[in-house]
Amino acid sequence: MNKPRHIAIIMDGNGRWAQQKGMPRIKGHERGAEVVRQITTFCANHPDIEVLTLYAFSTENWKRPKMEVEFLMKLLDNWLQKELPTYQKENVRFEVIGDISRFSKKLQERIASTKEATKNNTRLTQVLALNYGGRDEIIRACTKACQNGQVDEEHFEKYMDAQLGDVDMLIRTGGEKRISNFLLWRIAYAELFFSDTFWPDFTPQELQKMLEEFARRHRRFGGI
Repeated sequence: MNKPRHIAIIMDGNGRWAQQKGMPRIKGHERGAEVVRQITTFCANHPDIEVLTLYAFSTENWKRPKMEVEFLMKLLDNWLQKELPTYQKENVRFEVIGDISRFSKKLQERIASTKEATKNNTRLTQVLALNYGGRDEIIRACTKACQNGQVDEEHFEKYMDAQLGDVDMLIRTGGEKRISNFLLWRIAYAELFFSDTFWPDFTPQELQKMLEEFARRHRRFGGI
């Protein structure tokens, strides 16, 4: 039976969820943040899951309307402040991948303080991909590896944004069926799951059904 150590989720559909309900797109992002808490708590209490990586803001998301981007930055800042007690209660370590140098100094400090406050938590590592692109991460890692003369698969992981290991399950909500430049190195042998459910409606129950299907799949890793 397969046991999922690392789950990654492309949290798609916040804006469309809100628009279908006649609400501003930002309302979808607010609801989506609540679902992050629910899914993180579920994973923290699962016996096998050690890492949960969530695609929160991509390098391409800067193309969105300025007002929406500014709202997302404020939402992230407020969310990290509000969620710290949840991280501590559920014994969750907070981590980030991506280039956060473009964020405001205040938000960078919030990210750093949350990482520091949770660094000793051991039940689950929740990773937010922020200003993240898979190609960008690989290029930055290659640059570091070349500088140290270690351009090989064995050592490459340590030059990436965080040492997370391979992804076992990649989930995308919202009905789209593409990878969108997410964790390109780590998903080499991930099992893929696509849901028509918009992220604000995604539930631990739907995730549990995916976990049950994952357990039944035959993972060959190139073998027979």
